[in-house]
This record gives sequence, structure tokens and C-alpha cells, in this order.
Amino acid sequence: MINVPQHINAGLDEAISQAEKSWSEGGIPIGAVLLSEQGSIVSAGHNMRVQSGDSTAHAEVVCFRNAGRRRDWNTLTLISTLSPCIMCTGTTLLHGVKRVFVGENKSFLGAEDLMCSNGVEVHVLQDQRCIELMERMMREKPDLWAEDIGK
Repeated sequence: MINVPQHINAGLDEAISQAEKSWSEGGIPIGAVLLSEQGSIVSAGHNMRVQSGDSTAHAEVVCFRNAGRRRDWNTLTLISTLSPCIMCTGTTLLHGVKRVFVGENKSFLGAEDLMCSNGVEVHVLQDQRCIELMERMMREKPDLWAEDIGK
């Protein structure tokens, strides 16, 4: 386990808040944030797939959309409560983000190897709060889990 800087912990706290917001809206409990080099939150997003009916509205993609047009993507850090899927990994690579913190990858292992093989520094935190969010979803909404993640 790495020594996690305070600004990363603060970013993870916000990503978890985003995940809880999605859950409270009837959605999938996944959240993401982008941090500046100085550690401030540039943007945040939560999974909106259920709420919007948009199959591409994953937390990371929503977070990137919320960041708007930028030229400093390669200086930003992405934090996601869950291991990014292939689409979200592709979005991360497309934008040139070089550092990603993953809340947990026990319930779903995304395309972390693809990020690493493209020069992205990936840190998996195995944060208990993130694990519990996905366990709750699997327990309380197994149909939604199977539809979106547990295929």
C-alpha cells in the first residue's frame, strides 16, 4: 500500500460523495474526480447511465465532460471509486492523463493493464468505503449489477 497524500484522500472523499449521490438518485454508485497538480478538484462526476439513459455516462466520462476543454490533461490526476472499464480507460488515454487512483478493483477489474502499458501510473487503494458501495449494489440491486458491470 502506498502512502496516500492528503489531496488524494480528499479527492477520493469527493469521488465517494459523487458515488453516493448517484446511488441516492437510483443510479450506479460510482464517482470520479480530476485533480490539478496543486491538488484542487478540477471537476467531479458520477455515473448517470441509469438516470440519463445514456450508456456512455460512466462516472469517469461524466467527470471528463464536466472538466470542459483543457490543454493541461497530462498534468491532471483521475480518481475513481471503481477500476475504470475499457471505455473509461480509453477516455483517460485519449486525454493523456498520466496518473490514476482507483478506489477498489475487487468487485470489478477494469483495464488497468492497458493504462499501465500506455505509461499511466495506476494506484489501487482498496478503500473499504468503495468496496462497500459495490457490495451494497450487488446485494440490493443484483439486476442492475448484472446489466452494467457483472456480465
